[in-house]
Amino acid sequence: MTDTIVRTLSAPDAAAAAGAAAAAVAATSREDRARWLEAVADALDAAAEDLVPIATAESRLAEARLTGEVARTTGQLRLFAGVLRDAGYLEVIIDHAVPDATPPQPDLRRMLVPTGPVAVYSASNFPFAFSVAGGDTASALAAGNPVVVKAHSGHPELSRRTAAVVAEALAGAGAPEGTFGLIEGTQAGRDLIQHPAITSGAFTGSLHGGRALFDLASGRPTPIPFYAELGSINPVVVTAQAVQQNGEGLASGLVGSFTLGAGQLCTKPGVVLVPAEAGFEELVAEAMGEVTAAPLLNSRIVEGFGQGIGSLAEHPAVELVAGSRSAADAEAPAPLVLVTSAAEVVADPEALLAECFGPVTLLIRYASLADLESALAAVEGSLTGTIHAAESEDVSALTALLAPRVGRLLFGGWPTGVAVTWSQHHGGPWPATTSVHTSVGATAIRRFLRPLTFQDAPESVLPDELKESNPLGVPRRVDGKLEV
Repeated sequence: MTDTIVRTLSAPDAAAAAGAAAAAVAATSREDRARWLEAVADALDAAAEDLVPIATAESRLAEARLTGEVARTTGQLRLFAGVLRDAGYLEVIIDHAVPDATPPQPDLRRMLVPTGPVAVYSASNFPFAFSVAGGDTASALAAGNPVVVKAHSGHPELSRRTAAVVAEALAGAGAPEGTFGLIEGTQAGRDLIQHPAITSGAFTGSLHGGRALFDLASGRPTPIPFYAELGSINPVVVTAQAVQQNGEGLASGLVGSFTLGAGQLCTKPGVVLVPAEAGFEELVAEAMGEVTAAPLLNSRIVEGFGQGIGSLAEHPAVELVAGSRSAADAEAPAPLVLVTSAAEVVADPEALLAECFGPVTLLIRYASLADLESALAAVEGSLTGTIHAAESEDVSALTALLAPRVGRLLFGGWPTGVAVTWSQHHGGPWPATTSVHTSVGATAIRRFLRPLTFQDAPESVLPDELKESNPLGVPRRVDGKLEV
């Protein structure tokens, strides 16, 4: 790994450098940018043995978990190299002129183009995959935009070291100066999103922090989009037949999912609607016997978890199923399972359906379909929703209830674990995110592009993708017909 530690810039300097580089970055070829991303991926793989111990020391996460996360991070970078070479993301559309149409139709040629410099805000719970060289950085660079990353305070040394690897790899691959920069500090993060050179922002973190930045982005003299992944409780519905068919397996799966990463995953199943009198609570309590406590990422999360448990576990409508409330403010708190009823959720959704980031889940008993419907109606937007039913059950009604509230709907399985693929969607209705876009998967690139249509343009000014001869061989829709 390079011994260089990247120089952390002020927000104005970093944004200005990105702004100065924007035209040059946008003008680069897709193949050049694909090579940039692959160079960064190769450099991170080569530096993993040096980076992982730094991440372990700063994040309290296990070495094996972090080693796997480096692989996920470099896999994301290589995925976007493939997206660039595929070129379908450009959405090239050509409609030739039809002068005798009513009204007359001009020659129209449309494609997606880079938006300009992007502000990326690192997450605490994924020091690699949602941080300095994570998916937001990869997709923004792939789109043809300079990136300024605001480092997370939970892993400052790792952020600087990773940024040095990224900066050196980009420079070695020929990226223009100003393509990538790093800033640190809360105020610097606020200043960055308000700088006129920044055209959009991407964030993964708390509802409070993300909303504050979203408001700053929206309140600028020239408002800009802010793509934030925020709070999510990820409702799960378990039917009585599912419990009867595989109760022990479901209980074990739930415990494994909500305690994974000490419950510090945005896809953690935070609320689970379970049939009353089906014995599922007892099965979950039994499955909890093999779970051990794991440390939370940092003191801020420890404090937040203690406060969240204090509000939730002490609610008069909530009972303890398994675990202990007494150590909620410990560095490594014991996992908790709580239970309430659908009627109580409907009566006080603000308290009972609040996200609690850490190893806790809330079971919600329902006695009828009406109970279930009323409880789900109180659930706000989430990243995921899950249905566990017997193979013979008709789940169309549950699908109709959950689909409007989530970005990814699972039939069986558990939501923790997000595959990085072309079809993945990691987003959801407010307050899960501030937009309809994904932050994971190939279509994450769409956040940092905008449509541009050329009307009756001379061939000399058209991008190669829009020229009649299609010299780059990109997929296009011409006069309504797809050509690949």
